Order: sequence, then C-alpha cells, then structure tokens
Amino acid sequence: MKRIFIPIAGFLVSGSLLWAGDAQRGADVLRQENCLRCHSVRAHEIPSFGQQGEGGNTAPDLSRRMGRQFTPALLASVMWNHAPTMWASMKDQGIERPQLSVQDGDDLFAYFFSIRVFEKPGEAERGKQVFETKHCAECHSLGGTSGGPGNPVSTWKSLGDPVLLVHDMWDHVDAMQNALTERKRGWVTLSGQELTDLSVYLQNLPETPKMSANFSLPDPASGEEPFKATCSGCHKDALSLESRLSNMTLTDVAAAMWDHVPKMKAAPRTSQEDIRKIVAYVWERQYLGPSGSATRGGRIFQAKRCAVCHNDPQSGAPKLPSGETSYSTVSMIHVLWTHGPQMLDKMTQKGMAWPRLSPDDVSNLVAYLNSHP
Repeated sequence: MKRIFIPIAGFLVSGSLLWAGDAQRGADVLRQENCLRCHSVRAHEIPSFGQQGEGGNTAPDLSRRMGRQFTPALLASVMWNHAPTMWASMKDQGIERPQLSVQDGDDLFAYFFSIRVFEKPGEAERGKQVFETKHCAECHSLGGTSGGPGNPVSTWKSLGDPVLLVHDMWDHVDAMQNALTERKRGWVTLSGQELTDLSVYLQNLPETPKMSANFSLPDPASGEEPFKATCSGCHKDALSLESRLSNMTLTDVAAAMWDHVPKMKAAPRTSQEDIRKIVAYVWERQYLGPSGSATRGGRIFQAKRCAVCHNDPQSGAPKLPSGETSYSTVSMIHVLWTHGPQMLDKMTQKGMAWPRLSPDDVSNLVAYLNSHP
C-alpha cells in the first residue's frame, strides 16, 4: 500500500503562518529518535508502519486514540505530563534523549493527527446494508455497464481519497437530484459512519480496483480566495464552518456537505484543486483548537510555581514572558525536550513536584508567554 503523505500545514502564532508539519517525517522521527524502543505503533490502518506495526512493548501504543478532541495542546499536554517517566526509563535503558526541534514537533503532531483522518472504523457488512437500503443500486451498478444513470462503482477513483470523495459527491448533486425526482424519492441522507461503512464495503468489492490510500492537502493559505468566492457568502458569523467542522473527519465533512444540499438554493461548483484548498483552509482552523487566555495563563503560571524560577534572576532560568520569543502549542514540545531535563533537576533540588498541565493549561500558558511583560 502506498504511504500516506500528509502535509498538514500552518500552525498560527500571532496571526502568521509559521511551520508546515509532514506526517511521513513525523513517522521517521519516531524511528530515528528511538521512541519505538519502548512504544509501539500497531494500528493496521497506518501504511507507513506496515500491516503488523512495530515497536516495543514497555510503553503505551502510540496508535491508540487520545480522544476526538485531538489538538496540538492535547499532544503537548500528554508529552509534558509523561516526560519525567520517559526520561527516567530512557536513562535506565541507556537510551540517548531525543533532541526534538520545533519542526519535529510539528511533524509529530501531523503524524498523530493523520492517523485520525481515518479514525472511525468501518464495517463492510453495514456498508452493504447502506448501499441497499439507500437504493444506491438503482443508479449505480457495482461493475461493468451501469444499469442506471450513475457511473458504475468500479470506475470511481475517489474511494481511496477522502478529499476527492468530498469533491465527487458535491459534483454529483444535480444528477442525483434529477434521478430522485424521476423516482419520486426524497433526498438520501448519510451520516459520517454510514459513509465510512459504505466506503469500506465498496473498497473491498471484487469489482473495485485495489487502489492506494491517498490524502494530501496544499498550504491552507491557498484556500482563502476560493473559500471566499464559493462559501463565505453564507458561511460567516454563526454559520462559520470553523466551528461546524470541529473534530470532524473528512468523511464526516463529505456526509455533512451531502446532507446540506437540500437547504441550499444552488450547490456551487468547484474544481478538485480548489476543493482541496478550501478543505485545507477550513480544516486547519478546527485542528488548531481554541485559542488560550493570557489572563488565565498568568494565573496558571503562578499556581504551577513557574515564577519561582522564571522570575528569579539568581535561578538562571529566563524571565517569562519576555516578549522576545513566539510560542505555539506545538513548539512547547521542543521547549519540553530541550529544557525539560534541566527544569526537572532544578525543581527536584527545590523539592518541587513536576507540574501537570491539561490541554487548556497549555493553551492558556502559550497565550500568556506570548503576551508582553
């Protein structure tokens, strides 16, 4: 199976586009920095690690879900809270501590997020029931010459690409409406789970050519212009897609767009290239997660006793916030691995416990660290 290459780009800091995360590079970081000496990656749906997975068995499986609310802040929180245990285990085993750059942090997040692109497991038998109960076969045959107005499933090129699936379903609207009108049927709705099951069923048919899974998105900034030209007339303020797409997989997005058709006066047409740009532009805003509060971050900074060192000139720790460095929730991973061990040593000397941070704590602290003193 072809590897999934996923440029998940654009973590926003102070309104600017800083870094682009690459999921394949993130998978390489796990190997190169010896993470798989202890951790395993065993999910079958991750092509970059093969069908059997790989890694050790003394630490948690990194392919297990951390929850639907998967954001950079959650990843930073999990790694921050787990760090002292990881460092101690690595020292006992003689494993050199990884040196993770800011780019490495972006790539790791892109990799872990990419796993969740296809996170809802589908079931072929349920998909077969969807195909039958939704009367899909009246228009689409499974192979050969179609008995209805729709193209045979065997000719569909979108089954392995969720973004292309979004485009093709959207582009199919007029023909579908005409066919349903002739048959005196109402609009056929699909939930995200039903579309996932349907895709699994169709992908595994003998008539369907076996195709590689593929998912790619361009620079999110490239989607602003086609989004404004196509969608922003309606999707603004309370109807903003940033909130409506929160924590949705791309299959969820495709199903939501499909179900939305009857509510629209006319479904605008767009090219495959533009739909990729639009999806990247909008989807970026939901995976970034909510922005933090500098005020709450300041309270956390005091409550977690960060100020004991960072406001003490004698400690050697930099004064924070300094206004000289921009932080993001993902760059906190770099900060952790670069400065964390020294921080832990100094805290141990002072009899202080390592502070545990929730995802909200991370977001709020980042907002505080980016504020001016």
